[in-house]
Amino acid sequence: MAARILAMILIATGILWLLDVPRHLGLVIMGEQYLALMIGLTTLTGFVMSPLSKRLVVLDWVFGIACLAAWIWLAMNYQQWLMDPINRGPHKWIPAVIAIAGVIEGTRRHCGNVLAILAGIFIAYGLFGHVLPGIFSAAPLAPARYALYIFTDTNGILGLVLNVGATQILGFIVFGAVLNAVGGSAVLTNLAMAAMGHKRGGPAKVSILASSLFGTLSGSTVANVMSTGVVTIPMMIRSGFPSRYAAAIEAVASNGGQIAPPVMGATAFVIAEFLQIPYSQVVLAAIIPAAAYYVTLYLQVDRYAAVKGLVGEPRENLPKLGESIFKAWPLLMPLAVLMYFLFGLGYSPGKSALYSAMVAYLSFVIFAPKGTQRFAILGTMAERAGMTVVPILLVCAIAGIVIGTINISGLGFALTMALGKIAEHGGTLALLATTAIIAIVLGVGMPTTGVYVVVSVLLAPALVRAGIGEMSAHMFIFYFGLLSMLTPPVAIASYAAATLAKSDMWKTGVTGIQLAIVAYLIPFAFAFNPALLLDGTALEIAVSCVSVFAAAILLANVLADRRALGGGIGRLAGGGFAILIGATTSIFSPASIEAIAITLVAVPLVVFLVYFRDRIPTRISE
Repeated sequence: MAARILAMILIATGILWLLDVPRHLGLVIMGEQYLALMIGLTTLTGFVMSPLSKRLVVLDWVFGIACLAAWIWLAMNYQQWLMDPINRGPHKWIPAVIAIAGVIEGTRRHCGNVLAILAGIFIAYGLFGHVLPGIFSAAPLAPARYALYIFTDTNGILGLVLNVGATQILGFIVFGAVLNAVGGSAVLTNLAMAAMGHKRGGPAKVSILASSLFGTLSGSTVANVMSTGVVTIPMMIRSGFPSRYAAAIEAVASNGGQIAPPVMGATAFVIAEFLQIPYSQVVLAAIIPAAAYYVTLYLQVDRYAAVKGLVGEPRENLPKLGESIFKAWPLLMPLAVLMYFLFGLGYSPGKSALYSAMVAYLSFVIFAPKGTQRFAILGTMAERAGMTVVPILLVCAIAGIVIGTINISGLGFALTMALGKIAEHGGTLALLATTAIIAIVLGVGMPTTGVYVVVSVLLAPALVRAGIGEMSAHMFIFYFGLLSMLTPPVAIASYAAATLAKSDMWKTGVTGIQLAIVAYLIPFAFAFNPALLLDGTALEIAVSCVSVFAAAILLANVLADRRALGGGIGRLAGGGFAILIGATTSIFSPASIEAIAITLVAVPLVVFLVYFRDRIPTRISE
């Protein structure tokens, strides 16, 4: 009960801030004071939500209240401390130590040991990095100065990432909680079943559509798997898909929701803040890669179903499309409102999401059947949102520790120099490969936002220095941080889906890599060819799109069918040819004669190879 109340207080505080209530009341509150209160409440709520043990509950409360008091103390004195940065007495650094320790312990409980250990490593570097040799030797720092920098500075915990988490991301978490509470997940799944369930391999296509729609809003791959997968995975298995394949489809579809416009989970907001660009620009940049991702996944599923003769569900067992659309419109209307506020009026993402949540709830109140508890779900919505936001804000605080340490110690410059040597000796491709591996390794067990923040702060400057555009560099890191959810040995999304499907976790993970193959390849393409992120002329974008989708069609077919192109060497050659087509505009300028010529030759050749020479007789009518 206490955790529920604290979670609701946390969400209520965030909503009041997003609605500018303090300003309307004539209260002058700095953004950093709000963030200090929020992270203090988050730490206490996190301890109460996830206690060490039943016998140590009192200790959780004592530590949690001490952390909250430390952050409130900072909030109360923030303006005064800004004017007196030299005085670093115990009344400042003792609360700092308590608050930082609380953030790390709360993160350990909610996000696992990896992120907590990473924070500990950076803190150790900030305190003792000056004893290291060579370029990684840090500037010597007094412990009190370092602790207060992390505690109070806008480059530390109270920095950009926590600000995004406590405003933009919080608004979308409230929006997602409202949609869940009023039945949004079930409505979207029914809509997907009505649209796709009757087609060849229909249950798998339902999974792709439903998971992509829900995943772009939820911002959590595992939550998406557990929400839609409980329905779609058993359907896929009943229709004839092997359990490993069904689990992998759900994991890949759910993971892709975070790269799919218009909402893109939570990380897209952080990218926009890092690059100081409108959120809409990030959404536009994501369109072509996300489309290639889902087209390849869909075509692999369709080809596999054709090869195996997997039929769709009988139409009479599925919801009617017209009826499903009618039932869905009260929940689709808030999405239209979101788009209007975001892109039409240019409101901030957090406030846009909050207004859309209000519309969703009002639609529910107006159109819910008689007897529905219309107002009782408010507490449930606030509680669910609070429970979701706690680990995210803790991750944002850890990101502040990492960023603060990099800034004050000079580690960022040292890493840029070291990675610059990789680029100098091995080339840009070697630098990108190194960055991809680091992102996947660091992403083990970490939320996507945390991976992106840590890796982008560490490695993005080196990518930009090597000549890669800022948007391309940050999207590259975003993609590979997200792929840690699918890449064994710790493929959390694949393993969550495998649990639902009762399939082998390793086989599910390997199948997931195959289904998500485009996500491993296309970041290298847009790193060299920003036209794939809509950064180029109309001709460059058109040629890039055609070459990438031609490659996706051929690659999907050779991956899904062992007999494609005669199997064996022919199939292997087809896969290599597909990769070559996709890389054409990265090797040559997308508007060059070479790229245009190769694309013009490749498209009819792909059509011939896929739809004529190697056509499999369709046993099931679409």
